[in-house]
Formats: sequence, C-alpha cells, structure tokens
Amino acid sequence: MGPRRPPELYRAPFPLYALQIHPRGLALAAGGGGAARTGVRNGLHFLQLEQIGGQLSASLLHSHDTETRATMSMALAGDVIAAGQDASCHVLRFRLQGPDEKSSSSTPSKAGGAQKGPRKRKAPSPSEKGEVDTRSEAGEVAVETLCSVQTDFSPDALQKAVRVSADHSLLATGGADGFLRVWEFPSMKKVLEFKAHDGEIEDIALGPENKVVTAGRDFQCCVWQRDQLVLRLRWDENMPGVPDKTYRYQACRFGTVPDQAEALRLYTVQVPHKRGRRPPPCYLTKWDGKSFLPLLTQPCGGEVISCLSVSDSGTFLGLGTVTGSVAIHVSFSLQAASPCGCCCCSALAWWWPPSCCCSWPSPASCRREEPCGDSKRLCPSGPSPAWSGPALPPGQREAAQRPAAPPAPHRVLLLRAWPRPCLPMVGMCAPGVSLHGTGAA
Repeated sequence: MGPRRPPELYRAPFPLYALQIHPRGLALAAGGGGAARTGVRNGLHFLQLEQIGGQLSASLLHSHDTETRATMSMALAGDVIAAGQDASCHVLRFRLQGPDEKSSSSTPSKAGGAQKGPRKRKAPSPSEKGEVDTRSEAGEVAVETLCSVQTDFSPDALQKAVRVSADHSLLATGGADGFLRVWEFPSMKKVLEFKAHDGEIEDIALGPENKVVTAGRDFQCCVWQRDQLVLRLRWDENMPGVPDKTYRYQACRFGTVPDQAEALRLYTVQVPHKRGRRPPPCYLTKWDGKSFLPLLTQPCGGEVISCLSVSDSGTFLGLGTVTGSVAIHVSFSLQAASPCGCCCCSALAWWWPPSCCCSWPSPASCRREEPCGDSKRLCPSGPSPAWSGPALPPGQREAAQRPAAPPAPHRVLLLRAWPRPCLPMVGMCAPGVSLHGTGAA
C-alpha cells in the first residue's frame, strides 16, 4: 500500500511554491501561475492556524494580489516579507489589525457625507461572488510594499533562494546567474556581490561569524566569508564508490543542537544529477557547523528531494520530494519516520501550536508527555539500523550507530506546500516520532 495522503488543510486558487510561519500562528502561503495568460492568478495568502477540537484548521485572513508575478521563494523577518518574484525581490510589510482598528476603519470620515454609524458592506455582484474563498472580508491584515530591487541578471533571470540573517539586518539572494548578493534589510542597499557558482544557486544558508553556505547546480557547496572562499564541502570524500559529478547539492540548512547552546550543525541534501531506470538514492549529510567536517551521511530514499527544513529546536529535519512524499528525520542519527504524500512538495515549515505547554520560540523546553502511536517502529530511541553511511574512523562510527536519545517531548506540526493549489499538513509528536493524517499532533 502506498503512502497515505494527509488531509487537505487549505486550497488556494493557484499553485503554491513558498511557505513561511509567523510566531503569531500565521501561515504565509504564496505562489501563482506567473505572467502566462492561463487564468491562474498570483498571490500571497495569510492563513490563521488554529487547533479546534484537537484538529488543525486554517482560515483565510487576507489575500494579497501579486499581479503578474508568482512568488517562488520567500523569507520572513518579523512582520517584513522578502518575496522572490521573477528576477526581483519584493519587500513587503504586513500588519495585523485589531478589533479597534477594524471598527474605526469602518467608520466614515466627516468628508464622507451625512451617513452615520458603521458603513454597510455592499452586496457582492455575481462576478465578485466567485472570490469569496480568496478575499478577506474581515480585513484583518494590511500589506504595504516597501521596495523592489532586481536580484538576478541572467538571460532567464530568476531569484531562486532568499535568506534573512538571524538579527534581521542582512538579506542574501541567489539565482540563475550564480551570483550571491547580500543586502541591508529592509532598505535593500547592496552590501556585497560576487560570482559564487558557475550555474544556478539552489540554496543559501547564513551561519555564524558572517559565513554563508551556498549550494549550486555546478556540483559545489561552498562556505564563504564575505567574498572569500573558505571551503568547498566534500560529502563523498569517504565514499570511494561514488563517481565524481554523480550527485549535486540540492539544499543546505543550519540547525541548533538540543541541550548544546554553543553547538551548531549544517545539513545538506545531495540528489543524483541524472535519473536512470534504477535511480540511486539521495543522501542527507550532517556537518559540524563551525569546522564544517562531515559527521554523518545517510541515504534518504530513491525519491528526489526537493526541499529541506530544520525545526527550531534542532531535533527534527523535514524532507519533501518531487513526488510529494514527506519524511521526518531525527537530527541526531538521521533516522527517518514513515513518509506520506501526494504530488510534488515545494516548501516545508514547522509550527508549534499554542496549545503546547511550551512558549515560542523555545519548544525544547516543553515537558508534556505524549503517547506514541507506533513507538516500536518509529521511536528514535529504538534499535539503530545497520550502518550504511560513509567509511568513518572507529570513534565516529560508534557515535553514528549509537541509538538516538529520545528528544524532549513536545508537539509539533510540519506544514507543506506543493504546486497543486492545496496546503496539507503532516503532524508529528515526540517522543516516538509518528506521522498523523489528521490535525491532531
């Protein structure tokens, strides 16, 4: 039996390509059909995430029209959004309107005539009735455009990656021309620009000490400090059976280490450069985030990985594939839970429900005990699988084969988006990682 399909959380009138979670329980889902006159609109939707009766629900608060531009990449810094649309980065600011603001905005000004009291909403025309699913009637979100700058200058220009620094002062962009550009944020004043890859830049990760990691389609994953190359990562140097240029880097992300405040890890995904009748597996590699030495590599299935996400606690990794399946891995051992999916997964994001006893953004402090539905098969503290990673020194190999310590028991939801216009949800509870097809996690 194939992987089960999770319930549909929200359906948008356009393909979804980017997803971000705001601490106030908002999901920002964006995408569109682009400039082609196909009738498929482009937009950015603001969804309110809630748990009602143990089930996750998403209600549309506001739909922001992006005209002829589809948002393909997105980063969030507080209430400021950096949206990659075609060859440009559009910086938006949104504001949640409270009840007082909404009531005052509905009161007419003195110049508006003799009408008093709340203004009644005009009944929608037949052409407007078709948009009730995509337009906010409550007007709870106000969006303004701050600026827009071109960030890619290739003939087929496209901004593919965008990341904001931890202090929200810098923004890094990369795209089809292979240039890494760093900007002051949100003023978008250019700080740095240099050629990082011969091909497209697939992903960017911003690390400590002003280091930047870039993954390109030229088989390279590079560590930079400003415009100086620090290191080229070699995930396969201990795997002599892998021919050169068989794999390319698809994604890179930094993550914290539970119970180690000063430690940092870098995670990269390697996918086959060419697909054959019997496709080789993709690989997931964990690196030391300061020395950039490889710590552990594990295969992560034959489906091509399309996106990678790391939970804020650093305990879990989420992998999405081009076929739509999603797998949750334990960061300590890179062991995987059972996948579920459908179609193509284009974005992943983590959300800690407010019903959890922990406070944002420190879910690792939660101490709620939750039962595991299938602990014998999925619990990360169970038996460790046979070693299938690269050849490692004896000390590292024993550490890699050591059973993963049970993570701090907390509840988390992993949301995913894909080009089909719907936003499903994959739930996960710990300890004993398990995937749920319902909103109860």
